[in-house]
Amino acid sequence: MDYINIHEAKSTLSRLVQAIKSGEEQEIIIARNGEPAARLVPIAPKPELVFGLGKGVISLPDDFDADNDAIEQLFAGQDEH
Repeated sequence: MDYINIHEAKSTLSRLVQAIKSGEEQEIIIARNGEPAARLVPIAPKPELVFGLGKGVISLPDDFDADNDAIEQLFAGQDEH
């Protein structure tokens, strides 16, 4: 689809949204005075969160938390020296 005039877009908004939602159109450019002004595009689906994908793949050393006190001091602005 080329450009659609803003007046026509207002008059047929439901049809345009349905065309985007159904996949009939991937993008609709809305023009004002013949100049592109906006794009009507589908909303990307939110990715599904899957917990535990790294279980058994990622391992942490036993001393992973050994430097926590030093790191906390650095964040708090306290110098170790």
